[in-house]
This record gives sequence, C-alpha cells and structure tokens, in this order.
Amino acid sequence: MNKKMRVVIIGGVAAGPKTGARINRLCPEAEITLVEKGEFLSYAGCGLPYYVAGIVRAQKELMSTPIGVVRDPVFFQKVKNIRVLNRTEAVRIDRQNKEVLVNDLRQGTRRTLSYDKLVLATGAKPVVPSIEGIERKNIFTLHCVEDAGGIRAGLADGRVRDVVVVGGGLIGVEMAEALAGRGCRVTVVEKLPQILPILDWEMAQIVRRHLEAKGVSVKTAATVQGFEGDEFVRRVQTDQGDLACDMVILAIGVRPNATLAREAGLAIGSFGGVTVDPTMRSSDPDIYAVGDCCESLHRITRRPCFVPLGSTANKQGRVAANNICGREDRFPGVLGSAICKVFDFAVGRTGLGEYQAKEAGFEVRTVLCPGPDKAHYYPTARPLMMKLIVDAGSRRLLGLQAVGPGAADKRVDAAATAIAANMTVDDLSHLDLCYAPPYSSAMDNIITAANVARNKLDGLVQTLTPMEVKRKMDKGDDFIFLDVRSPQEYKALALPNSTLIPLGALRDRCEELPKEKEIVTFCKISLRGYEAAGILSARGFKDVKVMDGGIAMWPYEKKQA
Repeated sequence: MNKKMRVVIIGGVAAGPKTGARINRLCPEAEITLVEKGEFLSYAGCGLPYYVAGIVRAQKELMSTPIGVVRDPVFFQKVKNIRVLNRTEAVRIDRQNKEVLVNDLRQGTRRTLSYDKLVLATGAKPVVPSIEGIERKNIFTLHCVEDAGGIRAGLADGRVRDVVVVGGGLIGVEMAEALAGRGCRVTVVEKLPQILPILDWEMAQIVRRHLEAKGVSVKTAATVQGFEGDEFVRRVQTDQGDLACDMVILAIGVRPNATLAREAGLAIGSFGGVTVDPTMRSSDPDIYAVGDCCESLHRITRRPCFVPLGSTANKQGRVAANNICGREDRFPGVLGSAICKVFDFAVGRTGLGEYQAKEAGFEVRTVLCPGPDKAHYYPTARPLMMKLIVDAGSRRLLGLQAVGPGAADKRVDAAATAIAANMTVDDLSHLDLCYAPPYSSAMDNIITAANVARNKLDGLVQTLTPMEVKRKMDKGDDFIFLDVRSPQEYKALALPNSTLIPLGALRDRCEELPKEKEIVTFCKISLRGYEAAGILSARGFKDVKVMDGGIAMWPYEKKQA
C-alpha cells in the first residue's frame, strides 16, 4: 500500500468525515483532503428538529464530540490528520487524469486536487417543487444547520403562529412536534392517503390520531397548489382549501445528490443515486460513493433501494475506508430500520411492510399485537402496538412496525437482528431475552407477537384485521361482533354494531348466540377475544374468528357507547 496515497473526499457531513477518520487510523501516512461546500462539518442532521424545538440549545452541540470539542477544520487537521476545505465546491471530476476541480466560495478561485482514491459523500438534496410562490420568504426546508437557524430566527420574535408543514414523513412529523412545542398552530399537508409512508396504513392512522390529539391538524390526500403573500408567505393554496400561515416547512423528501457522479459518467441507479457494489465502489474502481448520494441493496428483496439515514452513511463510510486501505469489507445492505419521536409516541419499523412484502412475491401473514411494554403492574408500563409481517411458506419474519408510548426501539432492533439472521417466528419466539418487571413482561411483546404468528400459521386461530371487519360492516354482512370486555369498559367506549357478553359470563350465555352465524370476538387487545374464541369453538360454534389487535388497534374513530 502506498503510504502517500492521496484520498479526496467530497462531502463533510456524515459519511465523508467517517470515511476520512477511518482511513487515517488504518493508513496514517495517507494524504486526506475533505471538500465541503458548506461552512459546518460533521454535524448531526437528524438532530435539527430538536434544535428547532429548543431541546438542543446551541448549534455547536450538533457538531461537537461527546466531550464538547467542536469538529471544525482545526479539529480535523490536528486530531484526524485530514485537511479540510470548507466553503469549497467540487465542480467537476476528471476521471482520466484523476483530478477534481474545486471552487473556493470565499475567494472565487479555482484549482485542481489530484487523487488516487476519490470518495463521493455528497449526500442528498431536498425536494423543492416548482409551485407558484415557492420563492417567498419564510418557506424553509430542513436540510442543514443554516436551514434550522433560519427557522429558529423566524420563530424568535413570536410573530409566527400558524405553520404549514408540507409532507408527512419522518421530518414532517418531527417538525410538527417541534413547532407545536414552540407554541405554533401546525397543519401537516400530505399528498399521499396517509402520513408516514414507512408504515402500513393502520399503523400510520394510529400515529395520526395521536398527532391530532396533540392539536396538530392533519390533511391527507391533499395537494399544495401555490403559496400566496407579498414578500412573505401568508397562505397555502391546496385542493382541499386555503390555509393561513406565517411560515411553511417543506418536508417532501430528498433525492440523491449525484450530479457530480452523473456528469463524470458514473453508473446511476433507478432511484437517481450512484450505483455501488458491496465494497462501496462505483463503476470506476478508484471512486467510491457512500451515504445518501448512493443506492443500497435491500437485504430481503435483494433489490436496489434508496433509504437515506445517518446510521447507514456512517457504516458505509467505514466499509469504503477499509477497502481503500486494503482491508476487505462488504456492506450487506439495509432493512430500512427507522425510528422517530412523535410527541409521546415512538414510531419504529424494520424490514418490509405488508404491501411491500406482497409486491415482492411473499405469501404474507400479519399479526397485530398490542400490549404493555413492561410488566403490566409496574408503574411505568406503557402501551405498545406492534405489527409483524411474516412469510407463510418459510415462516420467516419479514418486518415489524411498532408505535406507541412504550419502548419501541428495543423491539424494532430485536426484529432487525432476527430478520438479518433469517429467523423464523419459531426462532423468534424462543429468543432468550432479558426479563425484569421494570423492563419487560415475562413474555416480551415481540415473543408474544411471534407466538400469535405461530398460532395463525398452525391453524390454531382464525383472525380478521380491523380493516377487514370494517369492510364487512360497510358491506352490511350479517355477523356477530362480540365484545367480551367488562360492562364498565363497554360503557366507556364501544365499537359500532358490537354485542357485549363479558368473558366471565360467556360459558353461561352461549345459547344467546346463533351457531349458524359468523362470530368475530374482540376485547381491548384481543387476548380475552382469543379466550372467547376458544370457548365458543369448544361449544360447537363453527365460524369463530378473533379481531386482530382489539380496540387498541382499531384505526377508525372511536366513540362512547
């Protein structure tokens, strides 16, 4: 290995600095130059909503080490042996001569940097639609520290009261919470039929109800048509009516920033990102691409995908650095694991959603499994609602989604590990997870969900989802919707067209139910519903099903009886 190897890295936020730091550790004599168009380096982009909210008080906290040292050009030179050219734009890549033309944005001068290995870490760029009035002031994206600073400055004088967030994905809902916490009236406008497209509809609907309970107005299947105002935006025009506002946040999504790569003739994938192999090499063996500017491979479908995450960027940067320094390493792909905070809820997912799995050709079975995240009697136990996606043929776990105030992260992480290991739900149900009442139930939520999946796959229980039940109601199907909760619970909240027979009275009142009709049992989380189905089946009822997830996962409006 040439100890004077010249490495140029374009991009200084997440993947670029990670790549450079790892190269310096493995090849300390390498000449590493990092080119960054912006002022700030190695900052926590995922922390920007919390900076806007005021939870993170100062900008420097987003770009500091755990002991408070700011990662500026001096830090990278002194500690990492990396020369940093910030406020410098990479203009063109000359692959034949192995040079990068850069423009110093401070002085307006240009020069070339020679490289032996080039790393593209140019990230992604926010989607900004061509809509009338988009140029008005107080319309922001949230892509960098400067964006967050502009939003905070706009909020500082107290005149911003009404804010419209365009886009209901991760950034959109995180910003809705941040702005509501600053005292703003917030409306989220989403073009799709649901918010949070990383979730299946019923899971996203639960989160929507939570947002609305916190005072956030949510409009789905709504298209923004224009922005009205004078110098500043004053009104957002949508196909569902106009919305008065003092600020707009564009959170429509991001696309790979692969312009340099495309102009250099590198292979570009179907999502617009640089095509790379598992070593993170592009179609040019001396050029690597890492982070949000490149595409990844989904570990289940083995298809290309674009999942921009800081965690993925850092892992890819390490893999690229290892290979640049002669240490063979491969990036296996992603599962799309993600989590965000939405007021009191954690919202997490990994693997495939139900419809993604069906599209990929799997024979899909699902489980809706709500329950407390700790021993139910422990004072800090909180509800957690989970959805498992399983392949019926192989019994493999394909995906998990979790929402609620309970600890979603540990269940999503366990599921991501299980999916990566090609575990079946049978394997999952036998995991030796730690247990103590302050941390979990004796049968952890994910183990309970796996056992429900096993019961379904083994034909021990027949179920309907809440959506299937609602469709039966809407069609006017003749069935008994049997609520087996207590009279007190039923009085507080009842689902439409339901019949109450408490579980403790069911054995004595079976004759009240017609054996020739379909019966769908349920309770709060359908544990008692499962018991009721067993009682009825033992008494000769032939068409008994359980509503998956119970009232806790009923995604429609709930009313008092």
